[in-house]
Amino acid sequence: MAKRMKQPGSRSGCQGCEHSTALPFDFTMAFQPIVQLSSKSIWGYEALIRGVSGEGAAAILDRVEPDMIYSFDQACRVRAIEQAAALFPDDGSKLSINFKPNAVYEPLACIQATLKAANQFGFDRQRLMFEFTEDERMHDVPHLMRIIEAYRSFGFTTAIDDFGAGHAGLSLLADFQPDLIKFDMALMRGIDTSPARRTIVAAMVSVARDLGITCLAEGMETAEEVAVMRDLGVDLMQGYFFARPATGALAETHNL
Repeated sequence: MAKRMKQPGSRSGCQGCEHSTALPFDFTMAFQPIVQLSSKSIWGYEALIRGVSGEGAAAILDRVEPDMIYSFDQACRVRAIEQAAALFPDDGSKLSINFKPNAVYEPLACIQATLKAANQFGFDRQRLMFEFTEDERMHDVPHLMRIIEAYRSFGFTTAIDDFGAGHAGLSLLADFQPDLIKFDMALMRGIDTSPARRTIVAAMVSVARDLGITCLAEGMETAEEVAVMRDLGVDLMQGYFFARPATGALAETHNL
């Protein structure tokens, strides 16, 4: 990953903005619905990277060199907003976009392209949700807290992705509280037949509730998994049981 260089207080520029690298490839987005069980409705859609010829996300991510990380992050945001503006119904549903904290040099500067895209394509920025995940142990928690604070100031929803996997665990919640946590699908798999998984997830749901954080279960594939998570008090869900991602389109949702 590229080394992040911070310029605290700068709203107009940063090293990433000034030295970003043009991408030598194109990509598009697929959208997977996030459902709300209590209202039997679509709460939002997550934007997922796809190749223009149908390649999966991994094939595109493998082409992102270290000096492209900032440019790629910015391009993903703009592409997701552009396509969502053309596809989403005017119902307030959220657009969830993934980002890596180390792709954000200076929060107030790096968000400018996102705000410009929302204005240009007529997409209400309060419908934006940003999910962050970290593959390595968090070394700069204050920087992440600055990102969260900046994003909230613009009305964005913030979320921890893959919660319960690797380092994205309870220790993060001791430092800051996002609006939402997405339980890692590995915890969800077979939760209906695993007392240990149910006990662990139930404890996480309780902690989140006490902290005022909304929970979302991703990777839902069976009716049994959905039933367990619903019984544990989780209302937002995502996964193949409801719909697979649709490239350049909104998938038809079932089992609501």
